[in-house]
Amino acid sequence: MSKLKKSFFQRDTVTVAREVLGCILVRKDPFSGNLLKGRIVETEAYLGLEDPSCHSFNGRRTERTKTMYLTGGHAYIYFIYGMHYCFNIVTENTEKPEAVLIRALEPLKGLSNMRKNRNQQNRTNLTTGPAKLCQALNITKELNGASLESRNIFIESDVSKAIEPVETRRIGLSPTSDSFWWPLRFFLPNNPYVSLPEIK
Repeated sequence: MSKLKKSFFQRDTVTVAREVLGCILVRKDPFSGNLLKGRIVETEAYLGLEDPSCHSFNGRRTERTKTMYLTGGHAYIYFIYGMHYCFNIVTENTEKPEAVLIRALEPLKGLSNMRKNRNQQNRTNLTTGPAKLCQALNITKELNGASLESRNIFIESDVSKAIEPVETRRIGLSPTSDSFWWPLRFFLPNNPYVSLPEIK
């Protein structure tokens, strides 16, 4: 496996959201120095200026969203509900502030660290959600804006990952939003680590 270059992420956001499935998210634990690895099994695409559910909709620029205006291949990490972090991959270019949310991982390496970080022994509950995976891999705001070609966080390719993903609407959006039904969530079929295989 090889580390994905920034050029991989500087492409159409939906393409990145689909093609990053099956790849391996790697985080160097800041305390133990161990590498924590998980296979990306679920993503959501957020389409920037034209997407009412995206933080940068209509060109919104705030202290939080400024990271979305970096070139593709940086980490966009934000805090929600006053208690959780979410990890996103910035895509495209500085004129298109778009991102891919990583919603779930299949834990592969560093399980003892992940269990300790989550205070959770059940493997199938370690990384089945965006907040869970950030806690398990110790992904915090210190990594916001970090290059995904760094030593502390990066993504590896996996040539064995060619599986057609399931495509559905995103989770947790307001039903009054114009983008509520947009099919921008992707996940690997029949994978037990997907956060919510079926939604109504």
